[in-house]
Amino acid sequence: MHIDRVELANRRRVGRFLDLPFRLYRGHPLWVPPFAHEARSQLDPRRHPFYQHSEAAFFLAMDGDEVVGRISALDNTRHNAHHGAHTAFFYLFDAVDDQEVARALFAAAGEWARRRGLDRLWGPKGFSHIEGQGILVEGFEHRPAMGVPYNHPYYGSLVEAAGLAKTFDFVSFQMDRNFHFPERYLEVAAKLKQRRGFRSVTFRTKGELRALIPRLVQVYNEAFVEVQGYTPMTEAEGRLVAERILSIADPALISLLMREDELAGFVIAYPDLSAAIQRCRGRMWPTGWLHLLRELRRTRWINFNGAGIRQAYRGLGGNALLYTELYRILIDHPQYDFADLAQVQETNTRMIQEVTVLGVKAHKRHRMYEVALA
Repeated sequence: MHIDRVELANRRRVGRFLDLPFRLYRGHPLWVPPFAHEARSQLDPRRHPFYQHSEAAFFLAMDGDEVVGRISALDNTRHNAHHGAHTAFFYLFDAVDDQEVARALFAAAGEWARRRGLDRLWGPKGFSHIEGQGILVEGFEHRPAMGVPYNHPYYGSLVEAAGLAKTFDFVSFQMDRNFHFPERYLEVAAKLKQRRGFRSVTFRTKGELRALIPRLVQVYNEAFVEVQGYTPMTEAEGRLVAERILSIADPALISLLMREDELAGFVIAYPDLSAAIQRCRGRMWPTGWLHLLRELRRTRWINFNGAGIRQAYRGLGGNALLYTELYRILIDHPQYDFADLAQVQETNTRMIQEVTVLGVKAHKRHRMYEVALA
């Protein structure tokens, strides 16, 4: 067994890197492939805005001519400059159940990072802010929310055998339209809107939303500054994230919180199209888009994968407004019976306590790992 670095100009090697998870999860009823064009753009410095400021390396573990594992290592210079850190991210880790393979892959990623003067390997964390993070360690019986990782149960053991340790978990929650939402939240939200000038804004077209992308990026860069691993988005990254969301979004499921003419916060939800992505194997053409259109009418799930409020408004009862919007979006759209509130950082104890009190139950857990690079 040996490790090869993928030359990004070599289409065959890039293809083998991208194809490995399809082989590892062939026939698996819950694994959802990425969109093929998005996965390929991650290995294309000409297309992905990450490479405008940072670099990445990709490695394959080979047993003879057979690919048995893969990993990427990222040097996100904007993250390190913002935090005064020297951290490398690892991402796109997939492997057979073999500790030797895992140790060799993480050793290659760590050595690449050390040569760049980085002293910590952390992840899984990807190229953009829309990509889910962590290794799934609980909730293997559930299909993932769109863009959130799913992996075999042995992955956590492989990562730990390679010398990495837990930093924190992301917790995902399941909502359904039958859960009891306290009347007092609705009353508080109504009073806030009346007394402090808050209002909810929804949309009819994607064009209306697209016009607000610069303002949404600004609010994101304020709302998530306390989240571990936060990195301010560039304008190009904001456009990429927005276009990916808009490609699957129903504008009626996206709500903005305004205070007078100021954008105060947002709740982003979209229909869960995972079943269609499984059927078309992540490929839009030639017929994948038909599967997606059919699933838009059939799916009973929505995914909440973005909710934030600017710090200046949190002390004004903004959290009650956010929870009310989550509830309203689900209840006002009778097509949907369930919602996945994806990846709340476990260090956000206030939000976890509040949603637990609301009767929303945790059903998945993803773990972030790190190791010091001596």
